[in-house]
Amino acid sequence: MRLEKNIYYLKIAEVVAQRSTCLRRRYGAVIVKNDEIVSTGYNGAPRGEVNCCDIGLCKREAMGVPKGERYELCTAIHAEQNAIISAARRDMIGATIYITGLETDGSYANPAPCMMCRRFIKNAGIVKCIGMVNGEAKEISLEEVTA
Repeated sequence: MRLEKNIYYLKIAEVVAQRSTCLRRRYGAVIVKNDEIVSTGYNGAPRGEVNCCDIGLCKREAMGVPKGERYELCTAIHAEQNAIISAARRDMIGATIYITGLETDGSYANPAPCMMCRRFIKNAGIVKCIGMVNGEAKEISLEEVTA
């Protein structure tokens, strides 16, 4: 059986996520334009800094910080951000970003970008976001959720 295109790119993002150095969740992102991969990225510590997986400690986990909160305490750069900084803006204008996240038990994590990543994605010129949701490709709004 031939994979549908969105699943194909999301599965590539899932493989990219295997490079993640995060102990909480592994994320992979793939930027695609005109059916060509422009860039990939995974979440992890900045180049040259100590990875959480190498020291066996997640600062936020140790402090009991709930998922999705207090990102400023996290050492990692998000997968979306790493994919964006590895590409030229001209190559991202009109592109789609594919995001797959994995929980520590191997189940799929929420692929929706955080508010900061939504801003990065929009500013990069990326117009569409597709995430892996329970094994299926779903379009994710890039509009910021306001309270």
